[in-house]
Amino acid sequence: MIELPELLAPGGTLDAFKTAILYGADAIYAGLPGFSMRARAKITVDEVKQGIDFAHEHGKKVYLAFNLFAHDRDYANMPRVSEVLNYLRPDALIVSDAGVIMWLRENHPDIPIHISTQANICSASTVKFWQNAGAVQCVLAREVSHPEFVNIREQCPDIKLEIFVHGAMCISYSGRCLLSAFLTGRSANLGECTHPC
Repeated sequence: MIELPELLAPGGTLDAFKTAILYGADAIYAGLPGFSMRARAKITVDEVKQGIDFAHEHGKKVYLAFNLFAHDRDYANMPRVSEVLNYLRPDALIVSDAGVIMWLRENHPDIPIHISTQANICSASTVKFWQNAGAVQCVLAREVSHPEFVNIREQCPDIKLEIFVHGAMCISYSGRCLLSAFLTGRSANLGECTHPC
């Protein structure tokens, strides 16, 4: 039996959540407000909760992007993040920062971790590294070609892999560009890229 790929769609608003579910998405990803690349998403924590409940009622999953690269100042907010995660109860978290992963393993070991495209996974060796760190799924870098994807799948048969089928292609490695922050004060890492490239 062939397992079909999971169709994952963004949920930047509550309407987008519901529309994607009703039109066939298997799962939704949404940003954890203030802690993800989804800075421009117009969705509140309560709306994310409504979206998660709606998805679960329809047998679908929701993955929360928690993919900022954390500075020490961000860890001061982690107790609030714990409260939000306990309230939302997502199916998984999409993470890029190794320190955040360590914090999650210590504080929320029950939530599965997906490694974000922000981690720039371009090889089977890197997939294996993250798998050993506890990840159940890796989102490959947008720069990975189809032949490279096939090779990674062959070398890593026992972990879920995710690939982009459309979307922005950064001139730098997947959102790590500093050009926007330098020119405008808007950080690509916080989802505010002005695309000066």
